[in-house]
This record gives sequence, C-alpha cells and structure tokens, in this order.
Amino acid sequence: MNKLFALLFTVLTVSASAQGPATKGRVVHNDPSKLREQGNVHRGAGTMAFGGLLGPQDVTTNLVWLHAGKINGKSGIGHHFHNNMEEMFVILTGEAEFTINGRTSLIKAPAIVPCRLNNSHAVYNPGTEPVKWLNFGVGMVKGRSDNFDLGDTRVGAALDPIPTFISGRLEKDKARANAAYGTGVLQRRIFNTDVFKTNWDHVDHIVIPAGTTTAARTMDGMEEIYYVVKGSGTVDINGTKTPFGADDATYALVNEKVTFANTGTDDVELLVVGIGTSKNLTAPQRGPGGPGAVGAAAGGARPAATAAAPATNKGMSLQMDFIVNADKAAEFEKMYTTIYVPALKVQKGYLSSKLLRIYNEPTSRRIQAEQTTYNYQIQLFFDTEENRGVWTRTKEHNIAWPAATKLANERYKWRGYDVVDDDKQ
Repeated sequence: MNKLFALLFTVLTVSASAQGPATKGRVVHNDPSKLREQGNVHRGAGTMAFGGLLGPQDVTTNLVWLHAGKINGKSGIGHHFHNNMEEMFVILTGEAEFTINGRTSLIKAPAIVPCRLNNSHAVYNPGTEPVKWLNFGVGMVKGRSDNFDLGDTRVGAALDPIPTFISGRLEKDKARANAAYGTGVLQRRIFNTDVFKTNWDHVDHIVIPAGTTTAARTMDGMEEIYYVVKGSGTVDINGTKTPFGADDATYALVNEKVTFANTGTDDVELLVVGIGTSKNLTAPQRGPGGPGAVGAAAGGARPAATAAAPATNKGMSLQMDFIVNADKAAEFEKMYTTIYVPALKVQKGYLSSKLLRIYNEPTSRRIQAEQTTYNYQIQLFFDTEENRGVWTRTKEHNIAWPAATKLANERYKWRGYDVVDDDKQ
C-alpha cells in the first residue's frame, strides 16, 4: 500500500501538464475540472481530488511536487512519514485539523504547516465543505519520494488549542516593504531555511499592489516556485512575458531573472517557495531600513555622550552610510581614494579608514541580509572622539565631506562607536 501511494503521487506529479488547458510558457493553471478523485490517501478518511502542477522534470533543484486540489468534507490525508523528503501542507479556504508527530490542532485558512523530514504528519477536514489544499514537496535527492503509512485517519483526534508544531499563515497585514522587491511591494518571510533539513530555503508571502511591478530579481544559487493566491498580471522571465491569474503556478530557474507586474485592480498575492542548489543555513531575514542617524551632521559637532567611555577603549569608529546612484558609483569610489584618504592621513589621531560597497541584490538575498537602500559605507577610525571632532573643523574636511555628500545627493546617515577590542592581541 505504501509503494502504491508513492507511485500514485509520482504519477500525478509527472502528469502535471494535464492539469489544465492554460499551460502558457511557464504558467500552469490549477484547473478543478482536471483533478483526480482519490480515496484512502495515505490510509486517510474519505476522499479528496488533486493533481500535479509542477514536478522534478520542471526544475533543476530537488522539487518533488507541487500538488493542488481539494479535501472533501469529513476527509483527509492519513498519518504517515517521509524519510527522504519534506512536505508543506497549505489550506487556502475553510479550516483543517493538522497533525505533526501525533499532536493535532485546528487551524483556519490560509494556513501553512511544514512537514519536516522524519516527522509524522496528517491533515483532516472535519467540516462538510471542501477546503482548497496545496502540497509542496522537496526531496533530499532529486525526484525521489517515499512514505510509510501508520494506518491512522486522525478522525476524532484530541485537539491542542495551541499548535505544538511549526505553522504559519498568509497574513497580508504583516507583510512589510522590502527594497529588494521594488517600491510598493510588500514581503514577509514566513519560514527560513533553518526550519527544513532539505535544500528548502524559504517560504515567502509577497503582496504586489495594483499597477505595481516588482524589481527584477536574479535566481542566484536557488530556484523559486510561485503560487498565485490572488490577483492577476504578467510574469517576465528573462524577457518573456506570460499572463497569470489566481490559482496559477510558475517558477524561475537558477540564474534566471524574474519580474511580476500587477495588471489588475486588486492586490496580487504570491506564495513563494525557494529551493537552494545546496543547503546554506542563513540568519532570519529582517525588515528594511537601518540604524537611525546620530547628531546633527556627520561632520559637525560632537553629540553629547550618554556614558563615560571605559579607559580601556582602543579608539573610536564613525560609520557613515550613503545612497549613491549607479551612474555616480565609480566617481564616488574615486573620490574616496583621491580626496578623502589624503585628507584623513594628515589628521592627528587618525588610524585608518575603509570604503565598503554593499553586496549585489542576489548575494544579499541569498544570505538573508537586512534590506537597505544605503549602498556605500565609509568607516573612519581615530584614537579618540576628540581628535575626530578636531578633524571635522579642518580645511581638509571642508573639502572632503562636501565632495562625498554631493555625490550621494545629500542622502546619508552615520553612527559612532567605541572600539572595545580588536584582533591585535
């Protein structure tokens, strides 16, 4: 029986192109008329109807399947394990009882529950109306799936009022602006790579307002699967545009450039699954922006101290962030070398400086870096804040500072730090 259901799921995945008449380019439509009615799925109760939208033949990473369909009333997927893959159950309507490792909770849609490697899982619809269901699967090995059924329908299972397992929801009000996705676009990272043991990298919720186009993003070291929860528009992959609508699915492969445009009147909402070419644990993504500015002007009067500096400090550092347009970047870098550094080197107490340029967008996204529009930073190191303050009143500073701020169109901020220790032991 276990091998039969593994084969069934694989067949439904490979036959994804049969899901609908609207397979235009990369966009596959979730057509309810093409779903296959099945009973006793993983020895679960009742019946459900589902089909494959995408599978391993579509991508180069370890996607096993994207299934879509409905779980009928008083029906579900029985309690089972996977030892070579992970799944993520999604319900977009109604509510369902999710089970992970024998603990069950009722969760309202739109709900997302990852079924991690070697964790038993099930889902049951206790109501009388069907619920819209998705299932993403990612394997340890490309194209390989497995299962071990427990013969447990979970009908009548005791419910925990608070889930004892990882779960998430598509909550538009929690999405925030993220410069990496373009002006006006909202993004929320629901799950990071550390939730998963496979190469599953992230699960995002993207909201694109009407009339808005996302920034072009290049798939650097990963691929993304997109399910359109709501809305309509066009997806541009490497210059080829294809229309999409609600319940469509599409994907971007490694090194491809993807842009979404909302051509409708309502928000477009995307459920995004990222799959890496390798496992790369990263820090949780933080929101856009950066630390606030300190004082009245980066080169001006010294701000009042909030506490006495310890006597053991090894100097101070001022970090100045700038927004420099692409057409001024080379000139800004030359300004640092030819104007700023010579001006600093003649100052009393000057120790060193650095010019930093932010990572490009694909690299920043891959490492889950904080999103910011500030793309250059100059770091200054002096032996004391007093000597740095003296520098700001010199003729050299009166040449160097305006040269920097002019190229940044007066867009800058800064922070000051005591250097507590370093690696010069």
